[in-house]
Amino acid sequence: MTATVSYAPTLEDRPSPPPLRMSLAPSGSAPVLLDGAWWPRSRDLGAELPSLTAVLDSLWGRITRVTVNPAHWPTVPRKVPVAGHVVKVGSFMAQQDPHQMLLLSYRVGRWDLLVIPPRTNPVAAAWLLAAASDPMRTSTASELMAEAAGLGTVTQTDLAVEAVRDSEGDHEAGGRPSTPRIPAVVAPVIGIPADALATPHPAKEV
Repeated sequence: MTATVSYAPTLEDRPSPPPLRMSLAPSGSAPVLLDGAWWPRSRDLGAELPSLTAVLDSLWGRITRVTVNPAHWPTVPRKVPVAGHVVKVGSFMAQQDPHQMLLLSYRVGRWDLLVIPPRTNPVAAAWLLAAASDPMRTSTASELMAEAAGLGTVTQTDLAVEAVRDSEGDHEAGGRPSTPRIPAVVAPVIGIPADALATPHPAKEV
């Protein structure tokens, strides 16, 4: 008789979650329209938000509420459980930029992130991550997306395909995006800048 013994996987055996794709304005920079950018891997807000708040809670204070424009989020849950607490979620169609996420930290302040479409090609996303975290820029989220399209980093066709995928809920269909043409960008673009981890930049007033 042969016995098979199976062991529950330990923390060391479990695959680590993918790194957060985000950029933040340098510490100490004056508050502007955007405080950085976030490049989620899907349009599932309930699944994506916990990894974002896990990092931002330690930088900006506990994130208690976020608001989004539902144009690019198929489902907007009213509450999302995250590590140790719950984040309330609001949606505003007319009042909020469709490519922007607003985050509120209890008694601390508010921040605004450009949300880069998940299917954006990596070169275009790198440009947008750098541009949104540049304290010298004063563009809105939609203006940055339009500027990227004008530079060839995100073509109008790419944006149209992204909109169709969002509406159909199909993020796997379609061909590979064309290779963009972009100007040189010198900035930390993938992951979190080291200086942002040290001291968060000032929050805008609520």
